[in-house]
Amino acid sequence: MNKSAVAYKLWHEYLIHFPRLEKYTLGQKIDNLFCDLIELLLQASYANSQQKYIIISKAGIRLDALKYFLKMSWELKSIDNKKYTTLSSSINEVGKMLGGWKKQIQNLS
Repeated sequence: MNKSAVAYKLWHEYLIHFPRLEKYTLGQKIDNLFCDLIELLLQASYANSQQKYIIISKAGIRLDALKYFLKMSWELKSIDNKKYTTLSSSINEVGKMLGGWKKQIQNLS
């Protein structure tokens, strides 16, 4: 959960400098995906094992979409290489956390 908050804060810092043309389209889409992801992680932290697995799976889908749109913003040169690399690294940490959480739930079942 903390890693997703760190990644979002980093993203929010970058969004301020996003080109105006993409800020309210692609930038807003990425921002919404981040918020959805954090909300799903919060839900999962309070859910029982069966619900938790479903919620974590949904969070994984949001994370993949987030990675896709982030890469698109980099390809469109809305963010530079350094920012993309830093943010991608932070998002990958969230992915590792999700994978570990999912594996732990599978082992308990």
